[in-house]
Amino acid sequence: MSPTAPARRSTDSALDIATDSAPTHPAFVPVAMPSQPTKIGKYPVLRKLGEGATSDVYLCRDEFQGRDVAIKRVRAGVTTDAVANRYSERFFAAEASLVGRLEHPNVVKIYDAVSEPGNQYLVMEYVDGNTLRPYCRADQLLPLELIVEIGFKCAMALGYVYRQGLIHRDVKPANVLAVLKQGTITDVKISDFGSALNLESDVTQVYRVGSLAYMSPEQLDGSALDSRADMYSLGAVLYHLVAGRPPFDSQVQSAIMHQIYHATAPSLVGLREGVGTAVDEVIQRALAKGPDDRYADWDAFAQALSGLIANQQVPRGQLQGVLDSERFNLLRTLEFFASFGDVELWEVVHRAKWQRFPFGHSLYRRGEQGRNFHIIAQGEVEVYRAGNKVATLGAGTSVGEMAYLAPSAELRRHGTDVVVSQPATTISFSPATLAQLGPACRHLFDEAFIRVLVRRLHAAHEALAHPRRIL
Repeated sequence: MSPTAPARRSTDSALDIATDSAPTHPAFVPVAMPSQPTKIGKYPVLRKLGEGATSDVYLCRDEFQGRDVAIKRVRAGVTTDAVANRYSERFFAAEASLVGRLEHPNVVKIYDAVSEPGNQYLVMEYVDGNTLRPYCRADQLLPLELIVEIGFKCAMALGYVYRQGLIHRDVKPANVLAVLKQGTITDVKISDFGSALNLESDVTQVYRVGSLAYMSPEQLDGSALDSRADMYSLGAVLYHLVAGRPPFDSQVQSAIMHQIYHATAPSLVGLREGVGTAVDEVIQRALAKGPDDRYADWDAFAQALSGLIANQQVPRGQLQGVLDSERFNLLRTLEFFASFGDVELWEVVHRAKWQRFPFGHSLYRRGEQGRNFHIIAQGEVEVYRAGNKVATLGAGTSVGEMAYLAPSAELRRHGTDVVVSQPATTISFSPATLAQLGPACRHLFDEAFIRVLVRRLHAAHEALAHPRRIL
């Protein structure tokens, strides 16, 4: 079944509608906690990272791959309730079925799943950070531009997830991991797919799962879902990060449910510095009661968020440099990257060296040996051979690609001078940094270079056939 069509499955009800601070799944009877293991399967345990309603998460070492991993192990004997055990098994199976399937820089990777009697665990990517929950407190709110950037990356990631035939169904601050570097959030990753609805599976699905504060109206009543259910949840998360409180709140679950069905979230305008009508409108649209009143798709939501920054409707505070979202959107406009998918574009965003060059700067001089190549993102360069201008290259074109393609050092010597004729921004790679990209991304680079070379061979042929023409 196509992930673009809503689906109604035969469903069981988990009956539990949880808050963000409560278990996501049915009520469990607590048992005595075992001591920390020294090893889980073949993985030495370094320390405990946390625990949930049914499982414990440990930082372990994958000695074969030479990397740290997070292992989520189902706690044995968590309950004597047969129904609750059945749901727990299904939630584990839902994540286990995604081993190796989700490959996106803003989605936690699931490397392996082991299901043995009394020993079930998932081996996942370790994220050096914490969840977004601490940043929902009024005294720890994030800068507004960072919240918008987080929203953009989550929207793009959930769009990818939906194209894989999945609806997360439990998007909440506790399931978004913040990647930290020197105490600063540099990236985010969506985690915990135990509640995911698989649109391509005929297995009976559990419904009414999620965390009440972030659940869409259609999730509450068990209606058929599409990606816009997660869109509502992400809107609720962004609202909470901006306001320091969820869009709807009460001590009584029935009251929250009534608000989700019937009330409009209080306006965010003026709640904190920089929050104007544009920010409020983007988030309120994601929180619309009816799916048809939300954004048509994830890309539309993501672009609405990035537009807040591009149109200067969000003040730039701490993040004065170029944001990842701005770079991603720029890459999408360049002819060189026309065949690249979102996952590959994110690789380029993170791996490339982004540089700005002033008018008159020499990118290459004739006779120099090439060490890297440039793709022009903005601006213009001129190419000179023996003092004569032979080409003008603008955004979306590449120069210096022989540094990567040439089979010998001698062939990597530049035969022309390349000078910046309009202030330029370039995206550069060396053979070493290009090798760090995934195989699919490198293949797309090779295809793009073939297109470049074919065009240049054609231009050279035309120049030979018509000597007076300038390339």
